[in-house]
Amino acid sequence: METATIAVRAPAKINLYLEILGQRPNGYHDLRSVVVPISVFDVLELKKAARTVTTVVTDGGLVNGSDLCLRKPSDNLATRAALELKKVTGYSGGARIKLKKSIPVGGGLGGGSADAAAVLTGLNRLWQTGLGLTDLIQIGARVGCDIPALIYSRAVLMEGLGETVSAVPVATRSGWWVVLVNPGFHVSTRDVYARCKRGLTSKDRNIHSVISALKNGDVDLAGRHLFNGLQVTVFRKYPLIEIVAEELEKAGAVGVLLCGSGASVFGLARNERHARKIAASVKKALGFPVWSKVARTLPDGVMAAHGPLEA
Repeated sequence: METATIAVRAPAKINLYLEILGQRPNGYHDLRSVVVPISVFDVLELKKAARTVTTVVTDGGLVNGSDLCLRKPSDNLATRAALELKKVTGYSGGARIKLKKSIPVGGGLGGGSADAAAVLTGLNRLWQTGLGLTDLIQIGARVGCDIPALIYSRAVLMEGLGETVSAVPVATRSGWWVVLVNPGFHVSTRDVYARCKRGLTSKDRNIHSVISALKNGDVDLAGRHLFNGLQVTVFRKYPLIEIVAEELEKAGAVGVLLCGSGASVFGLARNERHARKIAASVKKALGFPVWSKVARTLPDGVMAAHGPLEA
């Protein structure tokens, strides 16, 4: 029986390393980043439709979720990804997309890109368009720079404008424990990159140390070499985010870093007990409501389409 409806879990991501290598004449920035999926998910239900692509977004009880729910569907990366896949493949049908958001919007956790990656992966199966991983990555790169890395659905090294992606071996399937904290507002990625000056590279930190840490399962080594070239710019504009980072450090995180372009911050922990202790300490110290989550980095192949479902 042909599948008519499938579900896909779209994992968020953190950047263990994010270096800004320069700016191109068109205004886009060349990056070098180590991207790792984590156990915070949006959930998408994809159903075949006659011709058009429609998206309905619901708030899964997260910070800033309502912001995305109020936007036009055409502004959603999930919708844009589906339309791009339809255009490239010439598929004549459509899809109805139900998206339940649990990843904070504008939080630097790649939620919109994760949704788009999930749509490309899921609709490729639902529509039986038969594209391979390389094809999906090329389509994803036309929609957003983080999408190719998230289509890979594993730890990767991302370079260029995001279109060059290579797998990074990970030592253990159990993953590292991570504490995520979002201060309750979103940050504009476009604004952060516009404020970011060229030359924000890392001379005293080595991306190879981060990759080696993943290969060997050495969370302490990773903690010592975390780097984000956007962090100084974001902390300067949003002092509250820097305060969150400071509290994570005081609580004993192995390493602390801004998530992407913010507003979320993550801290690495040695185990689940350590992570929960850090999270409780930070929430108490901050003294105001924050979105906080204890999560883990994920093994390979974490984004899979499942179906059929009951209509």
